[in-house]
Amino acid sequence: MKNLANCKPSEFLRQTNRIRKSVEKWLTETDIMSIRKRMPKMPDIVTPEERKKLMSEQARKNLSAILDAALEEHPDETLELLALMCFVEPENVDDYPVADYLGAFAELIGNRAVLDFFTSLMQLARTDTFDA
Repeated sequence: MKNLANCKPSEFLRQTNRIRKSVEKWLTETDIMSIRKRMPKMPDIVTPEERKKLMSEQARKNLSAILDAALEEHPDETLELLALMCFVEPENVDDYPVADYLGAFAELIGNRAVLDFFTSLMQLARTDTFDA
């Protein structure tokens, strides 16, 4: 399945711009950036071990909330992103078996350029420069 990891450079540039716009909407609707910032309530006196445990527990809770937001509360928006990463128009996402998307996803997360692109999108989201 064609995806960002195996497309031509000219296709990559055009498609990543479409994805950038979809990611902006997705991040707003899922509120993932706010979920990532959730911190545990720390006691006044806490040992480094206790702090580490509380932070680890919060990270698990945050991941669960992110997955709920992406997969349960906003599945259509999440599927739109996955489709765009695979050069599939969002309205045609159901035309392909899930195995195709899972294989493409594995290829995408194994590609340094693709990971760098999504890392830069997250940095843009943190600095609120999507609309700049």
